[in-house]
Amino acid sequence: MTIYFTRTIVSVLSCFWAVSAVVSAQEADIDGLLGKADSLRKAYDFEKSVEVYDGILSEISDSLLRIEVEDLKILSENGAGMTDYVSTPEVVAKHFFSADEFFLFYPLPDKSWRTLPNVLDSTAAHPLVKAVYVPEGSREIFYSSVDEAGSRNIYRTELKDSLWSLPVLLNEAMTSSGDEIYPMFSPDGRQMYFASSGLYGMGGYDLYVSEWDETRNDWGPPSNMGFPFSSPYDDFLFMNTPDGKYSIFASTRECPPDSVCVYVVEYDRMPVRKSVGNAVALAGLCRLEPDDDVSKMDNASAVPSELFENEDTRRYMEKATEIRALNDSIFTYANNLDKNRILFAESDDAEKRAELTDEIMRQEKMLPFFQDSLKRATSELQAIEMKFLFSGISFDPAMLMQEADREVKGASTNYVFTRKHPGNPLEIRFEEPEKKFDYTFMILPEGRFAEDNTLPQGVVYQIQMFSLSAPAKVSQLNGLSPVFEERSDDRYTYRVGVFRQYADVLANLNKVKRAGFRSAFITAFNDGKSVPVSKARELEKEAMKTVPLFNIVIVPAEESLDETAIKAIGQMCTKDIAKTANDGRTEFTVGPFDDRDEMEKVMTAIRAAGETDVTAVRIGEKKTDN
Repeated sequence: MTIYFTRTIVSVLSCFWAVSAVVSAQEADIDGLLGKADSLRKAYDFEKSVEVYDGILSEISDSLLRIEVEDLKILSENGAGMTDYVSTPEVVAKHFFSADEFFLFYPLPDKSWRTLPNVLDSTAAHPLVKAVYVPEGSREIFYSSVDEAGSRNIYRTELKDSLWSLPVLLNEAMTSSGDEIYPMFSPDGRQMYFASSGLYGMGGYDLYVSEWDETRNDWGPPSNMGFPFSSPYDDFLFMNTPDGKYSIFASTRECPPDSVCVYVVEYDRMPVRKSVGNAVALAGLCRLEPDDDVSKMDNASAVPSELFENEDTRRYMEKATEIRALNDSIFTYANNLDKNRILFAESDDAEKRAELTDEIMRQEKMLPFFQDSLKRATSELQAIEMKFLFSGISFDPAMLMQEADREVKGASTNYVFTRKHPGNPLEIRFEEPEKKFDYTFMILPEGRFAEDNTLPQGVVYQIQMFSLSAPAKVSQLNGLSPVFEERSDDRYTYRVGVFRQYADVLANLNKVKRAGFRSAFITAFNDGKSVPVSKARELEKEAMKTVPLFNIVIVPAEESLDETAIKAIGQMCTKDIAKTANDGRTEFTVGPFDDRDEMEKVMTAIRAAGETDVTAVRIGEKKTDN
């Protein structure tokens, strides 16, 4: 018997290990395919990326995994859709900066960026958001900050006398389930530019513009700015210069870790958009290589330095920044060249291989050009240093390089990025928030009278405490809240609570009695008029019959539902979980429920698992308060 039992265990374990090996292999295959699809999306080959996602979906049955894959597929589908509307701006300059201070090189007023954390935004760990734009003398501020659910939204506040108004969210169309960052305005204030990771886009942060609507006195629906401003990477902080010459934005495309590339293009009031379906051509366009025609550049924004004592000093700094720009260009071209060689080796498509061959040859020709330019610039820099030494001129290379950090030239151009200084710490005092009266039944250290004795419409239950010939004092409420007062002739009647269900008022009746009101009893109202409790219960039951089916709608703080919440739902019921997109935000629906008590228990379990935005919605109607 023992031998048989042992063999049975070995057999079961063998089967388990075999199944586990198959599952592990399937997971590895899916992970590999997901990586391939993501790589194709980032290489701008959206159609092939969609094909890979379709292949993954045909192989998986797990509903939550399918939701995740479908969401990724949507990004590639969005990218494919936007290839029909591509603009081709004239590129002036681009340069890599540290992600911690790239914004200081924008042509904006000095000391207008306030670093984080500050009174407007207390976070400091975001990979891209490092400061808030608040020029000196601002009387209105639009900024991005984290809400209670952990998402970044755009808020507005304005100065009123000496206090700032309480920050308010912008409209629903500009608030997604992702993050909205870096709001900036056109010089005339009629367009707002910002980046979002949750609106219609192709992955990461995309750039959007919203037009001010005079008729609605509000911002209109935002539209994706499309290629080459948006990309499968992170694109953010777009602005048009006040002089109407340039558009500037930042991106992580082609960037080394912890770096940001700032692009400068000629401002185009009426851009001509065209279709670019070829992935290699689109990728090349989105690299935004600067035009070599320096006559288009404008250096008037360069700030002169007290260190420019002579022409040799100026030339030394120019060569130092030129060398840095050339090094950056060599890094970028070499990196892209390696990527294209890998794509060429992995591709079986003859047409794509031919396109890659042309691109690789172009890049191979450019690299020696940059390397020769770097060699010449280095020699010229050394010659200037030798001239300083032979002429007996004393100079501090470290100080010169510090100044060079303030003025960085774009690769292959004469455009000057001038480094500005961070602003002083913000000193902002907000108005006190208006405290709203809480009508939830409570027993407090000191009782409270209701601010408004008007009862809501529909069936309402209350607990009558006592009746007096004179107005009651707070000390007579024994800590109960909210207490309603009704005056009739020479009598004052006092009732506590606003309960929508008989079960709720009954559950709290003994609490009122134990608080010192032993003769307390339940009363009922319908549309503000007194009715017998039996009549109110009948009306309550009739109302329940007209609401046979409900769904629970969950709006998670993140794009996905927390695993703890999923387990809680599975333990409490056998209802399906569906993921949907509603007005740009991600929602999860659980249901349907025909038993309200069961639904309430499930909602309680979901909230206990950490989800805060949980609502009961009657099927066929819009979302309502639970």
